[in-house]
Amino acid sequence: MLNFKTAILLGMLLVLGSSELCAATAATAPAAAPAKPELLVEGGLLGAISSSIDDVQDKLDLNENLIDAWRLRADRAADEVGRLVNQPSDRSGWSVAGDFLTLSGTWLGSFALLTVLAGLLVRRLSQRPWLQARPRGQGLLEYLLPYTLPALVCLPLTLYVSHSLNGSVGRALALCLAYATSSGIVSTSVLLCLIVMFNVGHKRPAVRIIRGYCPKPLFLIGFLAALSDALTSPQIARQLGGNITSSVAVFTGLLASLIFAVLVIRLRRPVAHLIRNRSLAQRLKQPALQESLRIFSGLWYWPILLMVLVSAVSLIGAGEDSQQALRCALLTTVLLIATVFLSTVLQHLFKSRSAQTIQRSSAYKERFLSLLHALLRIVMAIAFIEILGRIWGISLFEFAQRNTVGRAISDSLSSIGLIFLVTWLLWVVLDTAIQEALKPPANKRAARQPSTRVKTILPLLRNAIKIILVVICAITTMANLGINVAPLLAGAGVVGLAIGFGSQQLVQDVITGLFIIIEDTLSIGDWVVLDSGHAGTVEGLTIRTLRLRDGKGFVHSVPFGQIKAVTNQSRQFAYAFFSVQFTYDTDVDKAIELIREAGRSISEDSFLRYNLQGGLDVFGVDKMDLNGVVLTAQFRTVSGGQYAVSRAFNQRLKKLVDNCPWVHFAQTYPQPVVLPARRVHEDEPEQDDSALLLPESPRPQ
Repeated sequence: MLNFKTAILLGMLLVLGSSELCAATAATAPAAAPAKPELLVEGGLLGAISSSIDDVQDKLDLNENLIDAWRLRADRAADEVGRLVNQPSDRSGWSVAGDFLTLSGTWLGSFALLTVLAGLLVRRLSQRPWLQARPRGQGLLEYLLPYTLPALVCLPLTLYVSHSLNGSVGRALALCLAYATSSGIVSTSVLLCLIVMFNVGHKRPAVRIIRGYCPKPLFLIGFLAALSDALTSPQIARQLGGNITSSVAVFTGLLASLIFAVLVIRLRRPVAHLIRNRSLAQRLKQPALQESLRIFSGLWYWPILLMVLVSAVSLIGAGEDSQQALRCALLTTVLLIATVFLSTVLQHLFKSRSAQTIQRSSAYKERFLSLLHALLRIVMAIAFIEILGRIWGISLFEFAQRNTVGRAISDSLSSIGLIFLVTWLLWVVLDTAIQEALKPPANKRAARQPSTRVKTILPLLRNAIKIILVVICAITTMANLGINVAPLLAGAGVVGLAIGFGSQQLVQDVITGLFIIIEDTLSIGDWVVLDSGHAGTVEGLTIRTLRLRDGKGFVHSVPFGQIKAVTNQSRQFAYAFFSVQFTYDTDVDKAIELIREAGRSISEDSFLRYNLQGGLDVFGVDKMDLNGVVLTAQFRTVSGGQYAVSRAFNQRLKKLVDNCPWVHFAQTYPQPVVLPARRVHEDEPEQDDSALLLPESPRPQ
């Protein structure tokens, strides 16, 4: 509804200036007079609006003729009051007061008596089981018998008694008050009976609020409206004076309108609850009607307030053209309701079509349907404003064609609308393409997943496109509004140049990051090692920085300008490389067999085999050194899976070697050295060539 309300406000602004401008054009068009040159409008839309401010102000000024008419009416009413007081009469003032008291007492006495009797009858009927089971029927009896029926009976009785009295001011006032009081009671009770009919289900709280607040305001509204109607009757006007009765009728009518407007505003939520609250079966069976009722429940009081406003204006206007004003207000109300209903129908039509084609249509079709729906609502709003203007005697299209200011405003609005439309279309197409490229496919086997490079570059590209479109749209819109954008662009260029010189490092970071992203050096989710010593998983990329989370959970933000070399450990595949050293007395064939057995156990593991991209490759003896024999092997794994495979392989190989007596891991520290024993003297007995174990010497640091 935002576009609809905005268009309405703009249309009202055009309406305010069109009437006076058209009248001025018609008044200055005699045949003999020279043609007046058209007003030159400069400055775009703002200039056109400023050129018509004086005409709008004249339109909004108070009408001096209306003030003079009310001043004259007040003077005549004062003269009639003086004549009414000083008028000689055959009857005394006491007899006039007696007529008033007689008729008033007749109405009050009969009403009180009938109310008491009706209350007793209602109390007796309420004890009946068939009525106790029907709370709505009981509520209707509580309003009809004690109030409606006595009021309807008392008024004819009072009129019958008045025929026996002579015509006087007291008799006229008493009849007016009796008629107004009876009308107020009857209208209040009838409306409350209608409210009682909604007292079911979840509507009971709203009905309780309305029944608690409504009686007094409704009675005042009915009383004042009936009093205003009675005072305008010819019989009362002849006895009291036409100016007196019309003035009092206007003020009572205005007071009734004010009370009614306050009542409508106070009860807008309870009444909206009564309108839209329906049973679950009805809501599910008729969703379009439910949506229409929901929208209407939020707008129901606006047509009523419009009618009240028009009625008040017609009353203040001393009754001139009141029928025409009321007819226009009625047509406006009908137009508003029809527009809201049509908008609801269009909304449900597009929603249902979008829901039906969501599986078989492309994303472009859905977005363009949404765009078409928005354009139709804007067109509907413009048509609403035009029809509303024609109802009140104003045409916006004629104002835009026959008036210089109107042409300037229409041209500016058309240009701005075209700019917004083109920008909107471009954004829909580009944003939909980006979203479709980032969307994972429904069938993972039949379609390839979006790459990490695409996931990294496209969000940055989307933000850049959004900024560019917004800036271009803002500049062109300001130009059409009449704002000189040349100094703004020049100032922006100077500021940009100064910022460029002062932020060379920032520019270097941006350019370096752009090439890193374009060359697909790293992507979100990769594990990278930077030459600066930082290592971790890439969590995010901005236009200037790289965000890493290391193995301890810490987050590092590194500017792209500081990155000289990147080691990416998460591309395509990796190798889990094993280098195992055994002693020289180890059976090499047995050691290779144990390595292959550990590899087979990993390949058969239900969790680890998903990290593998092939079997174990055993390279054999890679080298021999002082510590032992080195055997090497490797697995080809997915990127990032080499660590889990390496840990599992080492664990399995350690257990296998521990259980095998022919295979021993080599030790990297020095081993005991075997030396033959020597004889110092010849006469010493020959000793066995047993080995002497030299103590271990500490390793040189």
